[in-house]
Amino acid sequence: MTDNYGFSLYEQVDPVNSDIVVSFNPNPSFMSYKLSILKDGQVYKEISRNEIKPVDIVLTDTGSYQISVVYYDVNLTEYTEISGFYNIDKDAPVLNINDNYLEIKLNSHFDVMADISANDNIDGNLTNSIVTNAQELDFNVIGPKKLVYTVSDRAGNMTQKEVIINVMKPNTSVYIFQTIFMVLLLLVVFAVLVYNKSTKLERKISKFSISPLNDTSLSLFDTISVFISNIIKAINKVLYKSEFIKKYSKRYSRYVKTTNRINMDFISIKIICSAICIVIAAFAKTIKFKIFNVYDIYLPLLFGFFLPDFVYYYKYKKYQLKIENDLLQAIIIMNNAFKSGRSIAQAIDLVSNELDGPMAREFRKMYLELSFGLGLDVVFKRFSDRINVEEVSYLTASLTILNKTGGNIVEVFSSIEKSLFNKKKLRLELKSLTSGSKIIVNVLMFVPPIFALFIFIINRTYFLPLFTSKLGYLIILIILIYYALYIVFIRKLLRVKM
Repeated sequence: MTDNYGFSLYEQVDPVNSDIVVSFNPNPSFMSYKLSILKDGQVYKEISRNEIKPVDIVLTDTGSYQISVVYYDVNLTEYTEISGFYNIDKDAPVLNINDNYLEIKLNSHFDVMADISANDNIDGNLTNSIVTNAQELDFNVIGPKKLVYTVSDRAGNMTQKEVIINVMKPNTSVYIFQTIFMVLLLLVVFAVLVYNKSTKLERKISKFSISPLNDTSLSLFDTISVFISNIIKAINKVLYKSEFIKKYSKRYSRYVKTTNRINMDFISIKIICSAICIVIAAFAKTIKFKIFNVYDIYLPLLFGFFLPDFVYYYKYKKYQLKIENDLLQAIIIMNNAFKSGRSIAQAIDLVSNELDGPMAREFRKMYLELSFGLGLDVVFKRFSDRINVEEVSYLTASLTILNKTGGNIVEVFSSIEKSLFNKKKLRLELKSLTSGSKIIVNVLMFVPPIFALFIFIINRTYFLPLFTSKLGYLIILIILIYYALYIVFIRKLLRVKM
């Protein structure tokens, strides 16, 4: 205790890792007083005294404290006195280390501070305060080494972790493979440069030479295309032996009409794409002089296998959009042909000649099917099954009824033309009205990952605790689930159906 009135210890600015005892000697000129202990800005404890007697205040838990005293005189008038801050820190800093066991090759570069960080609840980032015993270890000698990381905060709390570094002999076969791989890549680059130089020289000489009438030579891209086609055929022969892959390939049947390939070709292309991604990943490791492990195959393998699916889907949607846009134009051409007295076959042939793209190809198929003797109902039914567009189904149904019951084909097609024109006009108006909401959807979809990337650029170790514990991985999983539900919700909320 002290003879002076007030606090025996007015404040404790620097944090300590022990209890703090503050003795309060009240002013005897007052009748009573009330003590309020604030912890981290919130009321932690209150002490009331109806008589003027000293009191000892014991602060034990981690936090930042402040003591407020309210005196009361005879008239119950309040007089306030407040202390400084008392800081207690009994929590040791967190030392983040990805692996507790590492293997390195002899004479290879090893950064002891790579992916190492430390954080404290009061002092914040303590990465620069980490101390190691790396200077005492010899990494040029084969065998296990015990690398110790130590970090302390201002209060004296210390955290220590050990990492076993096993120095191994270099794998000569891996280095030979990497050397061969680098040589092959250099040869490919050299061959491309030579080809590019020869092509430029050929352009200069072609001005003063006569080209042969029958030029059967293939360009570089044609040669590569033929080579890839041969690889696809070879892979198809192997894949056809599996019944499971045959069934799996049927899911790509809708993409067949967008290309000139068969179902199994799509599976072969996915396999080739996976192999290319693995080669690129191996190349990325090689140029960094790192060993390409078996575990490094999984991610590029999955990425390469599913990447063509997005390309197929994009082409299919583009194909359907082209069909929908050209359908009205095809109806107008057929209606004008009927008005001039032409038959259905002649009108279909006229559309195939006037238009280009997928719609022209489909009408050319229909004309050939009619030429081979198929009925009009069958031809348009096959056309509807191939396209799978609502307007085409409506056209097929109208022509089928017209063919069975009879009627004025000009009036029917005029009605169809007017209906499709109004529907397309309504779709364009709807697209114009909903363009703002689509922009909002896209912005709301990309704001969270951009915000996370921005935080990562500012502080590289901010998200590191999420990748160092099972709880962190669980939090990441929950975040991804919530993000997926968030995208589905806003898309449904702002979607307008016609």
